Amino acid sequence: MALTGFSPSSPPHASPPHADAPADWVDRVLLAGPGGEECLRFGTPVDRDALRALVAEQAGRLTASGLGPGGTVALRLPPSLGFVAALLAAWRLRAQVALLDHRLTDHEVELAVARLAPQVLVGSASRPAAALRGYSLVDPVPVRLPAGRPAATGHALVQLSSGSTGPAKVIARTASDLIRELDCYRRLAAFPGEGERVVLLSSVVHVLGLVGGLLNSLHARAPLTVPDRMTAAGILAAVAGDHRPTTVVGVPFHAELLAGASGPPELPQLRRMVVAGELVRPGLAAAFTARYGVPLGTMYGMTETGVIATDLDGTLHPAKQPVHGMEFRLVAGELQLRTAASPYPGLDDPTRWADGWLHTRDAAVLDAGTGLVTVLGRRDSQVSIGGLKVDLTEVERTLAALPRVREAVVVFDDGAIEAYLSAEDDADRALVQDGLARQLAAYKRPRRLAFLPQLPRTATGKLLRDPAALRAAAAAD
Repeated sequence: MALTGFSPSSPPHASPPHADAPADWVDRVLLAGPGGEECLRFGTPVDRDALRALVAEQAGRLTASGLGPGGTVALRLPPSLGFVAALLAAWRLRAQVALLDHRLTDHEVELAVARLAPQVLVGSASRPAAALRGYSLVDPVPVRLPAGRPAATGHALVQLSSGSTGPAKVIARTASDLIRELDCYRRLAAFPGEGERVVLLSSVVHVLGLVGGLLNSLHARAPLTVPDRMTAAGILAAVAGDHRPTTVVGVPFHAELLAGASGPPELPQLRRMVVAGELVRPGLAAAFTARYGVPLGTMYGMTETGVIATDLDGTLHPAKQPVHGMEFRLVAGELQLRTAASPYPGLDDPTRWADGWLHTRDAAVLDAGTGLVTVLGRRDSQVSIGGLKVDLTEVERTLAALPRVREAVVVFDDGAIEAYLSAEDDADRALVQDGLARQLAAYKRPRRLAFLPQLPRTATGKLLRDPAALRAAAAAD
């Protein structure tokens, strides 16, 4: 895994990690509440007293490994109660936490550790559960790393981008910025609050699952459930397992999975599903609502900032309402966000952040009258074919909207457009090609059209867009 945008030897930040938030922010913002109140469910319910005890236990283990205020720790744990306890314990100790996806190979972890230089690496004493399991039962084990270094910046959280369209970026956020995002969620009347519950499908090491799922559930006192199995049946069973109003949080892939489920049970407690991470294909929201009678809400956000804009009831599509305090501008068609500081520690790149503005690299439209934002796709999806401009997002959406096509990825490599798609078993290749010919000019049509049983995805559930990896997947089919 190639990492960009971080150097542990950067000049020290003026303040240590967590200095921008109250000393007891973890207890006040995330752990507060009646002791017997359920807050998490990984198979069995966990109340707040039990969670506080587990956090205290993990804090003792981390302290014994040498972690303290201003220290650095990397967590390589699968979704689990152990992950939650270790994360909150490290923050309670005012350490800087880097999250490593448990699905990374040992080689990728070695590269990440070499670049991030954490003082402690927390792994699992047992192997993670099988791939389709929603969570694992793990005992976190902290290991002191002799080459580790203390925090060089004041950030509380360090994450790696998915790397779906290029090398993974190192992105950092402060404690106060996490609290700010939680306040944004609190202001969303349609997002789960006290008396409701969340069924979380997104990864807890990435921003939607971490902040929109885990941290918001703890903060809003809306108990969080992770399904036993990440199958349609397993997800629906998790929804049906409690009578309280329920919101499912995931990525578009999960909505596709549920929309295609046969004979789902009656789910009067299901309030809505909310997805983020990539654009939703045409027709998915209607298919989901037709199957379950509730809206498929969408959110737009970035690892760098968290949630940016939402359409939780599906009434604004394709536009979204900016969350509280978000300031936008358009520069040459690119959406830019006002941020106080760069989220890329050690990286001085004016094409990513400059003069208080974060470059999203997303094309968008802003409605001056309503303030709504419509994200059109990646600006780097525009390519030139024989001097003619082609938007790969347009080609991809056209392909995905054709009958019998489930999903599609369109990329540009070596001067040519390539398309990779998965379709229903009875899909006719000739009809797909005919559909493209009727809807797209000749210069926009893919030179290569490959059918795959399933399209490869990143660890966050996003469709993989690396041409070499897609070609390898097609060759292996």
